[in-house]
Amino acid sequence: MSESSKPPLRSQQWFGRDGKQGFYYRSWLKGLGLPHDMFDGRPVIGICNTWSELTPCNSSFRELAEHVKRGVYEAGGFPLEFPVMSLGETQIRPTAMLYRNLASMDVEESIRANPIDGVVLLMGCDKTTPSLLMGAASVDLPSIGVSGGPSLSGNWRGQPVGSGTGVIEMSEMVRAGTLSQEDFTEAEACMQRSKGSCMTMGTASTMASMVEALGMSLPENAAIPAVDSRRFRLAHLSGRRIVEMVREDLRMSKVLTRKAFANAIRANAAIGGSTNAVIHLLAIAGRLGVELSLDDWDAIGSRLPCLVNLKPSGEYLMEDFYYAGGLPAVLREIAAELDLDAMTVNGHTLGENIGNAPCWNRQVIRPLDQPLRAEAGIAVLRGNLAPDGAVIKPSAASPHLLRHRGRAVVFESIEDLKARIDDEALDIDETCVMVLKNCGPRGYPGMAEVGNMPLPPKLLRRGITDIVRISDARMSGTAYGTVVLHAAPEAAAGGNLALVRDGDFIELDVPGRRLHLDVDDAELARRRAQWTPPPAPERGWAKLYVDHVQQAHLGADLDFLVGGSGDAVGRDSH
Repeated sequence: MSESSKPPLRSQQWFGRDGKQGFYYRSWLKGLGLPHDMFDGRPVIGICNTWSELTPCNSSFRELAEHVKRGVYEAGGFPLEFPVMSLGETQIRPTAMLYRNLASMDVEESIRANPIDGVVLLMGCDKTTPSLLMGAASVDLPSIGVSGGPSLSGNWRGQPVGSGTGVIEMSEMVRAGTLSQEDFTEAEACMQRSKGSCMTMGTASTMASMVEALGMSLPENAAIPAVDSRRFRLAHLSGRRIVEMVREDLRMSKVLTRKAFANAIRANAAIGGSTNAVIHLLAIAGRLGVELSLDDWDAIGSRLPCLVNLKPSGEYLMEDFYYAGGLPAVLREIAAELDLDAMTVNGHTLGENIGNAPCWNRQVIRPLDQPLRAEAGIAVLRGNLAPDGAVIKPSAASPHLLRHRGRAVVFESIEDLKARIDDEALDIDETCVMVLKNCGPRGYPGMAEVGNMPLPPKLLRRGITDIVRISDARMSGTAYGTVVLHAAPEAAAGGNLALVRDGDFIELDVPGRRLHLDVDDAELARRRAQWTPPPAPERGWAKLYVDHVQQAHLGADLDFLVGGSGDAVGRDSH
């Protein structure tokens, strides 16, 4: 694009003016010690920062932002850092997912309302990544993602311990009586040894991988540990690159095309990524008007193998993944399945970025002809129990349970589950199917990560470590098991999940993509006539959320946020 054909920088509608208005906009920023020539028409780069001490995964972002600024200054840009709502998965109750859409609004409105020409998105913990991408996509300025990176590998008494995965494994041992509470407490500090997000292939690492696979970051973004100096180098280079992107007018919509989303779906299969990627990518695509459906996940990615031998599907951790070659090595391995001409933020195609990517450890990143799991991508199930779809992660499931018929043991709420799961009198065995209701977008509200229900201690003591579990909830990407999630419509919206009763038989057929409740239509109609919806929130964000949230198969965005409003500059403030 020639200089004369480029659109004028947005920021000049603030800073490039004479008179009272220009005085207002420049003067207060000069109070920071900025010289007048910073307002001379150079690109203004917003650094969208989700740093917070309440979000330990993002606790390195103050320093990360400084490295971004160095790159921006070097390239002739003007960096201005701003905060947005930080969603700490480990602390927020009832669930960070309740606030993903709220944070996306914070991001969108902060970008649009301010003198910003391009954006660097600093994101790490699970929901910060999709919320920043969703909000920025609705404005559609040149934007680049910089993930915070995983923490160092956990190690307890000489054994690797992975974020989330280790918690689940050890907590079940405590409940089974094979691990003491004292040892369990000791393992806490051994699991989280540094700043950074989960070092398993949980949702944070999955979404960092999605950012890279989508072309929204520089190569290697997904796996560099948070405390590795190379993470700061990537931030520095990203700061340089965003200035060039503004000059090239390389907007998000030019990168986040349908082929980019298809590449990300395939990448998710190859890394054994989180089921949460499904709901987040659907929501991001919706902000851009890209056609993407739940069925695309099955059609595009389900037949691909899992190549990455990381917990929870395998045995290694994110540090090992980075040293083995990271996501570029995985993408090169599945290159024949990818749209290699997809544009990325560094100005090169995906094919150019991965053409020479090496793999240094075939135990961690398997070759295509020796996968960790065959046909391991997200599977989409349908049937009368989830007519709008449900998902399962076969790479984390027990193969012998992928076809199963069993008696339902029903929990009406998360409180019901917690009250009864440890009861020795609970009528359940390994052939049963656990069903959890009212944990979807409206029901929790916010669709919490409670779908991987704990097993009863009496089964754990017998060595049973997995049974089929079904819910309208999500589960942590660090979790594992034969767990059917995101059943839509959810119970709180009147889906048939709400009508399941103890003793009903349920058929799960993952190869056949079927999820069926063995109750005839007449009986379901009778039960529906007796059903009443759970009470809804009466005020505040929770009310707005429940009134407008879409179902899981649509991405659980708010209905009025689908699409975007662009980067139009608003009226003067004075």
